[in-house]
Amino acid sequence: MSAEPQTPAKLQVDLHVKYIQSLNTKQDDLEYWLSEHLRVQGIYWGLNTLDMMDHLDALPRDDLIKYICSCQHENGGFGGHIGHDPHIQNTLSALQVLVTLNALDSIDTDKVVRYVASKQNDDGSFRGDDWGEVDTRFCYIALSICSLLKRLDAINVDKCVEWILKCRNYDGGFGNQPGAESHSGQIFCCVNALAIAGALHHVDRDLLGWWLCERQVKNGGLNGRPEKLEDVCYSWWVLSSLATIDRLQWINADKLTAFILSSQDLEDGGISDRPGDMVDVFHTNFGVTGLSLLKYPGLKAVDPVYCMPQYIIDSLGLPRLHQCNK
Repeated sequence: MSAEPQTPAKLQVDLHVKYIQSLNTKQDDLEYWLSEHLRVQGIYWGLNTLDMMDHLDALPRDDLIKYICSCQHENGGFGGHIGHDPHIQNTLSALQVLVTLNALDSIDTDKVVRYVASKQNDDGSFRGDDWGEVDTRFCYIALSICSLLKRLDAINVDKCVEWILKCRNYDGGFGNQPGAESHSGQIFCCVNALAIAGALHHVDRDLLGWWLCERQVKNGGLNGRPEKLEDVCYSWWVLSSLATIDRLQWINADKLTAFILSSQDLEDGGISDRPGDMVDVFHTNFGVTGLSLLKYPGLKAVDPVYCMPQYIIDSLGLPRLHQCNK
């Protein structure tokens, strides 16, 4: 049984900034090269974390823009690194970075829209890349990209909603395919895809909210599905879904805050999946964004639908989808 977390006094902002700044200086580490396919996503995770902590200038803006642009293919999609095949998930991360840096004018966004639209299947679902994998994640990603670019007209939103609803289960949750078990990560994708599509009325908020709040275990952390270990990243996947359906108050915020803070590396910075494990930028981002949803002092407000600071979504003129569709 997991022990109760020992809570540090506060979020170690300065250490986390230094940790993120150090990530591109580890070319001598095997891990650096093994994670090459995640480079674009890693930049989004790191930059988003820095922005949430009000340290957006901690990384070189021009270098980031140049690198992201170098990962775009002629078809409009982005690879995970220079020379890697394009994928819809890396395309969203690249777009999020450029939106954060106010640099959308550095790419041809029409190409991005055409690339995303080309990945929609006749049944409304989306493929992740040219190899044909279908997953509810890609529905959210496609809707998120088109929404950020204000081009939802480029895809068949109604058919996408129809397919997402085929992935809904008796417990109120959603899986990655029709008939697949409910999972917190897939629920984030489906609930927030429905929010973007203006179709949140299809969600049974109480039934789903109950399933989500049951993801909290004794030590305060959240898991992805029943009988699994707690993990800091679900501080985002579960909380954001609860925020979107207006059931955030159904979990113990104090215990979850303590769990996230106890997963920090107090020497070198960064946040791990659970106390005592190795840190990474993925869990650092979702730990910090989870704390933002919990209204941790000093952090910028995060938009639970887009996983970006609220001020950015507001600056684009997009509605706060977690406050409407109620």
